[in-house]
Amino acid sequence: MDRKKLVLLIAALVVAVGTALVARSMFAGASAPQAEAAQAQAQGPKVLVAQRALPVGTIITADAIGFQMWPEELVQDAYFLDGEADMSKLLGTVVRHPITAGEPVTQGSLVAPGDRGFLAAALAPGMRAITVPVNAQSGVGGFVFPGDRVDMVLTQQVEGNEGTSLKASETILRNLRVLATDQSTVSEKAEDGSTVVKEFRTVTLEVTPVIAEKVAVAQTIGSLSLSLRSLADNQTELERAIAAGDVTIPDDATPEEEERLLRQAMARPDDGKSSYVTGGDVSRFQRRTMPSQGTVAPAAPGGAPAGIGGQPVRQGPSVRVTRGKDTEEVPVGKTGVTAFVGQQAAGTAQAARTVPVAQAAMIK
Repeated sequence: MDRKKLVLLIAALVVAVGTALVARSMFAGASAPQAEAAQAQAQGPKVLVAQRALPVGTIITADAIGFQMWPEELVQDAYFLDGEADMSKLLGTVVRHPITAGEPVTQGSLVAPGDRGFLAAALAPGMRAITVPVNAQSGVGGFVFPGDRVDMVLTQQVEGNEGTSLKASETILRNLRVLATDQSTVSEKAEDGSTVVKEFRTVTLEVTPVIAEKVAVAQTIGSLSLSLRSLADNQTELERAIAAGDVTIPDDATPEEEERLLRQAMARPDDGKSSYVTGGDVSRFQRRTMPSQGTVAPAAPGGAPAGIGGQPVRQGPSVRVTRGKDTEEVPVGKTGVTAFVGQQAAGTAQAARTVPVAQAAMIK
């Protein structure tokens, strides 16, 4: 290699090294503000933010909020700061103003139990709050918390004739939202951080005006019990309702409108589907149905079954048979009209003439 080529190679290496150094300094200068901002944010306090969109009336649960780093110069006095705010005391509070996902939660955006307007803020438009008494058995052993969804079961004893009765249990309402328990929506915490289950005597539920009337009547009929629903039940029933056409979403609906319609459909209480179980479904020694209404009641004067005021009561279908001036009702059955007609046919000619009348008698 001659001297000229060696000089050119060295010059090229120098230029390459110089270019690399210049590029490095330029990138370092550009990333410095970002690094400083990230460092400033990392050094900032943690504030409480919404993990998802929280509309008005949302009951705060542990998965709805969380702490996140926040620039110190943007921290406001109304923010909840990590180390200063007690997270457990915020559980069960209700959102008073809508909060978007990632937005800091302010003290004025939440209303706590006992504060004025708590239930009014928790109730959805057009809904009502009603309180029902429960105990450890009917209240799922204290494992029902604000924000849960429950079904309502009515247990009663239906009295039949001759002292017989039918024990029955019926699911009368579904998908009711729990607003509060014993005027408190905050679950206690043990020293190790676990939730302390507390038995309560009353549960406040969110219902429609019509369902509120049904609950008031149901309390006078029998005893009420609550059945805790799974979180997946609402989604499954919503998919069935959409497939059946019960829930319609416009084609031109925005994602926000679609989410709002689906949220309203999932939160809607249901009083239309009722299922029941009788004593016969549980024990072979219990009745499955009520006794037949065709049983004979105590007789009134003259041999007819007694009714209100001593009036005869018709027990099942019968025919009216007329013999001369006398009219008699004969029950219809295996031996009813046939036996009566046979007896009359074996008698006098006058009785025989009543056979066409009996056959033409009106069934009642």
